[in-house]
Amino acid sequence: MSFNTLANMAQSGRGQEKGYPIASPAIPTSDPPPYYGGARNQGPRWNPRNWSRRTIILVAIGTIFLLIAIIVGAVEGVKANRYPDYSPINYKLQDAYSGTDFFSNFDYFNGYDPAQGFVHYLPEASANALNLTFASTTSAVLKVDSVNTNQFTGRNSVRISSKTQYSSGLFVFDVVHSPYGCATWPALWLVDETNWPAMGEIDVMEAVNGATTGNQMTLHTTEGCTMNVKRKEIGKVLEKNCWNETNSNAGCGVEGAPATYGQEFNNNGGGIYAMELRSQGIRVWFFPRSSIPSDITSNSSTPDPSTWGTALADFPQTDCNINQHFGNLSIVANIDLCGQWAGQPSVYSQQDGCPSSCTEFVTNNNTAFETAYWEFASFKVYSAT
Repeated sequence: MSFNTLANMAQSGRGQEKGYPIASPAIPTSDPPPYYGGARNQGPRWNPRNWSRRTIILVAIGTIFLLIAIIVGAVEGVKANRYPDYSPINYKLQDAYSGTDFFSNFDYFNGYDPAQGFVHYLPEASANALNLTFASTTSAVLKVDSVNTNQFTGRNSVRISSKTQYSSGLFVFDVVHSPYGCATWPALWLVDETNWPAMGEIDVMEAVNGATTGNQMTLHTTEGCTMNVKRKEIGKVLEKNCWNETNSNAGCGVEGAPATYGQEFNNNGGGIYAMELRSQGIRVWFFPRSSIPSDITSNSSTPDPSTWGTALADFPQTDCNINQHFGNLSIVANIDLCGQWAGQPSVYSQQDGCPSSCTEFVTNNNTAFETAYWEFASFKVYSAT
């Protein structure tokens, strides 16, 4: 029986007597189908209006961490690129150390070496008598005794300190010959000898034994001076913490090429070391004899470091207060033997291949020290105008 027949029967009252069920006609509706569980269709997931509370919380946390990472990255980027403003300074000549009276501007250290070296530092009269210091119109020489044998308590040598002290300036050292050879530990440096390390130490030229690896330029300070920052230099960084109580007082050193010190340096006629000490930082340049800037060689002009290009060593004030760590410095030149650096077995024999022990070599081999001498054409110190 058809649906229409049943409908007609319902309307007429017929069909009940036959026991047929009475069905209502299907009526179209817009109501949603019943929900039986599972995910509802909530629209596009990218629309925050369709997110659950848990999703909103997770997205908020992620956004906070992203913002923190962006801020920290930006701060670290700015920090890593900090660098002082080495704007040009006008310099004028303050002191000149040269000629026959070169050594009259210095005091002689007298006695055993404070760094446990195997030397006797002689007073001026004794050093002059043994010809360990002498000067001419063109240069000044400071050397180790290479004449006497059987020096059982240490070999005679010299250490001089300028009578004038400096807290800033441009220092131009014209060096003709640098000392080298097994057991030697020479240095050209600046220090306040009565207030070390409080007033700092600047090593402009330093090497040990054969000095085949080149010159080392180093700072030694009290705590709070580090060089783990942006620097502009062509030398090789050795250490970054200048504090004397770290790395066995190695300081924060920079190493130059082999031609910056020793036999190769001497064979090339030496050269110029220029060190600038200012509140923005400490920089050291090296110029071989064949390429010295004209503003250094000319007596009619004053040096301008801003024209010299990248320094060999750069120690910026970024994480080191230069004015706080350095001051009242004398210029010091000496030749130590053995001692805390050159005499270490790991350096003397294992690294540099020198014979016997350091002290035995010093005692018995006087002629080995014929190359152990400094020869300076001049020192010039310029101050800011």
